Amino acid sequence: MAAGCREDPSLERHFKGHRDAVTSVDFSLNKKQLASGSMDSCLMIWSMRPQMRAYRFVGHKDAVMCVQFSPSGHLVASGSRDKTVRLWVPSVKGESTVFKAHTATVRSVNFSSDGQSLVTASDDKTIKVWTVHRQKFLFSLSQHINWVRCARFSPDGRLIVSASDDKTVKLWDKTSRECIHSFCEHGGFVNHVDFHPSGTCIAAAGTDNTVKVWDVRMNRLLQHYQVHSAVVNSLSFHPSGNYLVTASNDSTLKILDLLEGRLLYTLHGHQGPATCVAFSRAGDLFASGGSDEQVMVWKTNFDAADYDDVLKTQKCGTSVDRTPHALQSEMDCGVNLKKTKTQDAGRNHAQQEEEASLANTLEHIMGQLDVLTQTVSLLEQRLTLTEDKLKECLENQQKIIQNKMS
Repeated sequence: MAAGCREDPSLERHFKGHRDAVTSVDFSLNKKQLASGSMDSCLMIWSMRPQMRAYRFVGHKDAVMCVQFSPSGHLVASGSRDKTVRLWVPSVKGESTVFKAHTATVRSVNFSSDGQSLVTASDDKTIKVWTVHRQKFLFSLSQHINWVRCARFSPDGRLIVSASDDKTVKLWDKTSRECIHSFCEHGGFVNHVDFHPSGTCIAAAGTDNTVKVWDVRMNRLLQHYQVHSAVVNSLSFHPSGNYLVTASNDSTLKILDLLEGRLLYTLHGHQGPATCVAFSRAGDLFASGGSDEQVMVWKTNFDAADYDDVLKTQKCGTSVDRTPHALQSEMDCGVNLKKTKTQDAGRNHAQQEEEASLANTLEHIMGQLDVLTQTVSLLEQRLTLTEDKLKECLENQQKIIQNKMS
């Protein structure tokens, strides 16, 4: 990795608008919007364009614990201490539909990569899976014996990983609905867990101040980081899979280099605990939130290395040792390569324009589909209410007829 390519991350901008601690942050696909949830019961949608107003969405009756954009960026899911999950259209109207099945605080929401399913985690000790388009509850996973803090789909959607206050990280098969492995190495509650972009590894953050990385194929610990001096609240993988950013009660964000197995940067920005952190889909930005009520957006900068050079240094299919470098060969060379400037320059201009036009068209179509889905869902809800009223009327009519006959 060319050392000359790497620059320090820098604070790009910060947003103020929440009236209590920020609990969760997430970027939309096109980076035009950033969503944040807060203990103030509000969901905020911030525009990344200068001088554009933010939207404050009110609907939850208690703290918003988690937020996430759908893969297309046209829906936002949120979970709350009011025990509900809401699905929002991030526009001026701020319309939302409500999912009700959990019996306690909802700590985590996560879309599958195809946008068809949603997985939620709750203090009721369960993980629940829902269909997004029909907005119906499908099934529960319930082997945790304490609050479930976080649940995530694997990139291919076949597995679910969950983190709990029972000090375990559990791996589930979505099809069979069975727990296929429990990782028990954490010495405290596990606050956050996520899949590596390749789907071969997971990383978890805990109240024991550590971050751990496991291989989910061989179910063994690959890396163990003790870089924070307090509880680690959140983490996010860079899309390349080479870096991990973490947020802690020690008020810092840390950037870990997974290929070299070392701490790369420590960032000071928040006054008090840093509660959440997330990379953008492209990895050029990351956002953080804190108990200081602020949302900060950082420019990555350090990912400017030429990933072709990184790929050349990796050896696929080699045996793995337990050194910090183990992750390098464990990833099946599953890094998303960034095209170098020379490759980009060599592209045909007409082809670039055609691709941009196609991307815009597809984004527009996805947007229309999401709006249609929301409309169909609302119609289904109204139809159900009408059916219930009709059933009630018929039952009353039968009672009247029976009373007359008797």
